[in-house]
Amino acid sequence: MHVRKLTSGFAAVLAVTFSLMAGQAVAAPGADHVAAARIVTYDASGSAEFRTAVDRGAAIWNESVDAVALRPAASGQRANIRVLADNGWPRAQTTSLGNGTVYIGRQAVDQGYDTIRISAHELGHILGLPDRKPGPCSSLMSGSSAGTSCTNPYPDAAEKAEVEGNFGGALAGTAGALPLGAVIVD
Repeated sequence: MHVRKLTSGFAAVLAVTFSLMAGQAVAAPGADHVAAARIVTYDASGSAEFRTAVDRGAAIWNESVDAVALRPAASGQRANIRVLADNGWPRAQTTSLGNGTVYIGRQAVDQGYDTIRISAHELGHILGLPDRKPGPCSSLMSGSSAGTSCTNPYPDAAEKAEVEGNFGGALAGTAGALPLGAVIVD
């Protein structure tokens, strides 16, 4: 879903087309410009044994969408997202879009759920996605309803489009976005 590159190319074509229609050829302003993603930082220092899964979950979102990029917070930097390990069920508490706390709960891991899927799913809540239960394994936000055999950590096309829309990407569509301040227990 590399919309930024496609839309900047489309803008260049339109600029050249309109300028030619006016009888004067000019370079398209910003034709080589690629829209910057909103950077959302995360602190996984409290995620204990799930640190690798958290980093992989963030990387999956970075591979999947263009409008937002999840990056580890620099030393001393206040992170948008805190990721913590605890003995409960996985959950996310949003404070605003792109901000909140994720809990990677050992209870689900002990029951056999995949840690990378849990991480990507909970980060999806912080990116504005609600649970979509029950649902198939192909839907990341179906969460635990897909069963312990489901290890798919990737958002489907609709989930990607919704996050793009939430963060101002070219693909809009925020139906079902989470209310701010919600606690989502999966």
